[in-house]
Amino acid sequence: MPRSVELRQQRARVVESMRALNERAEGENRDLNAEEQQQYDRHRDDFNSLNSRIARAEELEQREAEESRPVGGAGGDPDGGAGGGRAGGEERSRQVRAAFANWLRRGRGGLSREERALVENAQGEILVPEDLEAEIIRSIPDLTVIRQLASRRPTSSNRVRRRSLAEVSVGWGKLETGTALNDSMPGNPDQDFTYIEDLYGLAKIGEDELDDTDVNLEAMVSDSFSRAIAEAEDTAGAVGTGHANQQPVGIFDPAGGVALFNAGQPAGITADDITRMPYQVKAQYRRNGVWLMASTTELAVALLKDANGQYLWQPSLQAGRPNTLRGFAVYNQEDIPAIGAAGAARRVASFGDVNAGYRLYDRRGMTVQRLNELYAEEGMVGFKARYRVGGDVIRPEALRILQVPA
Repeated sequence: MPRSVELRQQRARVVESMRALNERAEGENRDLNAEEQQQYDRHRDDFNSLNSRIARAEELEQREAEESRPVGGAGGDPDGGAGGGRAGGEERSRQVRAAFANWLRRGRGGLSREERALVENAQGEILVPEDLEAEIIRSIPDLTVIRQLASRRPTSSNRVRRRSLAEVSVGWGKLETGTALNDSMPGNPDQDFTYIEDLYGLAKIGEDELDDTDVNLEAMVSDSFSRAIAEAEDTAGAVGTGHANQQPVGIFDPAGGVALFNAGQPAGITADDITRMPYQVKAQYRRNGVWLMASTTELAVALLKDANGQYLWQPSLQAGRPNTLRGFAVYNQEDIPAIGAAGAARRVASFGDVNAGYRLYDRRGMTVQRLNELYAEEGMVGFKARYRVGGDVIRPEALRILQVPA
């Protein structure tokens, strides 16, 4: 049995223990006593710890699965012998990666003129090889929530124009018999822009490690850049504050235009709030709807029951599958505000079709700067990567945000 499944089963048992403590006290119409509160707090710490362990175990299992895949693909020629064009392209890719690894190890002065031509752009910046950049971007969804849920589109511009269209109107009939087309939006559509922002990541590599093989060095750089980029991008996708602050617009940012659904009371969420929330979006968006919330908020709703005494939250016992709430998947993003004390309104959760409602714009051409002197006293060489990405809410109606009122 995969380790992540065992950990998920442990988490389910922890939640059941918390429920038992809560039900015993509620059945006797009292608060938790001191001993029960201590047990409850210990279980809550165990729940949060297991969440982290599950994430790490699933990441390792994913990486082990990738490592076990054959390099050349099923039934294919690992040397790219399917044709001269493919072989030529793979040879150039190999040369580019070799030149990049040589630059990582020795710096610009260690490159020949031919090698510089392979990895340097017109501004003198070092470009990350396209296939290595693709590997970095592919690994980001394993480390984040927003990128694996949102739609994605490549771009070569510093900003993307978005036109706002109303829903299409249709009607029955035949044009040749005089049926008029229904104009879904008279006049000109509104337009807005999504800006591509700069995101910087820093990887430091020991001088001794730079003498390793190209494969190990590339894997180290790919892993470091993926982690540096992933956390910042995920935060911005959830709670980013927009172009004025040189960040993408996050789902929870008021500038995204996602409508609010207020909980029925301050400083808490009830079962009725969770039941009503999915019905705040249209059926076509509810069909693929998911929950986004911090793990502390998920823990709070894990104890809620409906009118029939059934728990709304159900733990997943299968690796790679999220927990569910009212039948819809729950994803944790820890930058989303948690439920606070009365007196301050907080946007604590969202529900809807994130793929339809939110989009990331990837501008290819990741560049790297080698920092030779900055970390010399530590015996390290720094590599500063610049990664360009934009993000914005494209269909506010596909999402709703649950707000706990002040």
